[in-house]
Amino acid sequence: MSAADTALLLAALVMLALRALGVALAGALRPEHPFITWAAMVSQATLAALVTLAIAVPAGALAAVPLPARLGGVVAGVAALLLGRERLLPALGLGLAAMLLLRWALA
Repeated sequence: MSAADTALLLAALVMLALRALGVALAGALRPEHPFITWAAMVSQATLAALVTLAIAVPAGALAAVPLPARLGGVVAGVAALLLGRERLLPALGLGLAAMLLLRWALA
């Protein structure tokens, strides 16, 4: 087994262990526990970092989408997040739809 394969295997095992620990803790802790709040904030910050990176330095198919369409999608998504009781999944869907619509309109 190569060093890269070993690193991938170890990373997968660590992630599985962390997920198992998260499931065990989630059942034992109340939703307003500080650890649960912290975990939610970390996951949202990670998502924000990935979205920022995708907008600023797109790769793959997203690189073909013009910057105004990407920024318009962000504006629509943030507006949906703020107006929609901070529900993340609908805001992401609306942002993606707005980006695709703007891409089509700018083409």
